[in-house]
Amino acid sequence: MQQTNINFKKTMTEQNLNAKQKYRLLCEQEPSIPIFSKAWWLDAVAGDSWDVVLVENNNGILASLPFVIKKRFGLTILTQPKLTQTLGPWLRPSTAKYAKQLAQEKDLLQALFDQLPPHAYYGQNWHHTRTNWLPLYWKGYQQTTRYTYRINDLSDLDTIYSNFENNSKKNIKNAIEKYGLIVIEDCPLDDFLELNDMVFKRQNKATPYSRDFVRKLDKSLLKNKARKIFIACDQDGRKHGAMYLIWDKFSAYALMGGSNPVLRESGAISLCRWEAIKFAATVTKSFDFEGSMLEGVERSYRCFATVQTPYFAVSKTNSKLLQVYWFLQSLRK
Repeated sequence: MQQTNINFKKTMTEQNLNAKQKYRLLCEQEPSIPIFSKAWWLDAVAGDSWDVVLVENNNGILASLPFVIKKRFGLTILTQPKLTQTLGPWLRPSTAKYAKQLAQEKDLLQALFDQLPPHAYYGQNWHHTRTNWLPLYWKGYQQTTRYTYRINDLSDLDTIYSNFENNSKKNIKNAIEKYGLIVIEDCPLDDFLELNDMVFKRQNKATPYSRDFVRKLDKSLLKNKARKIFIACDQDGRKHGAMYLIWDKFSAYALMGGSNPVLRESGAISLCRWEAIKFAATVTKSFDFEGSMLEGVERSYRCFATVQTPYFAVSKTNSKLLQVYWFLQSLRK
């Protein structure tokens, strides 16, 4: 992330604000905060259930850690909301020498986590650019590496397409030439949600979020001019597949997808992905497929000239009751 030139020296008014109010101002001023950590995003997906801790000095905010508070069996859980790929700490970009940066990260991370309210469990996926969790290892936290798949530079679409796997190119070609699909942008949200529901129904699973939840988030994304829907349709008006794209200054994210299981062979998903990548190149710098630890899904993502990119799932269980429960659960696997 790039160093910002914005001056964050506190005004008298800012000094009298609470942490959440200060964080809202920070999100408006600091482009390096990812979309999933923006205050308006958290308002949409968590309502009043989120909070934030800050590290500050006389010049402003040096680090932040937003989190969602949930209650489970009377226990306090600090985590992240649905449809939120990552959360975790943000640290102000530093121009110090590398060794000094590591020292700064240690101090800032430990200062943030020392401020968290009492809780039985903390668990968040950190943004892939936050690569140093060692200061929390020293404080008893654990980490699991997960993977997303990214196109890190959208500046040369011809090269990106040429690096697609042949199967992806074939699917895109067939979608256009064999099935006559065209991609329509910004169809009604319910058209997308219908296709999105079909993905889970095909797997005999319940959709993990309600339509009202998505509608509230969609309203905020539209207000912030940060989303677009792509739906591939045939000449008879049948909707084959769809993608819901969001973005910030640094990256676009394939937040949700959908497809009609009866029409899965048409290549609609590949076509929607390609159209989304082309659009993303006009509004941001990179493209994130959001990753998956499922083998079949991983295979479909790496076919699109992506780079496998690790990110950290960081956690700590303070409740002995939870520790015993999860230990017993692990024995059943």
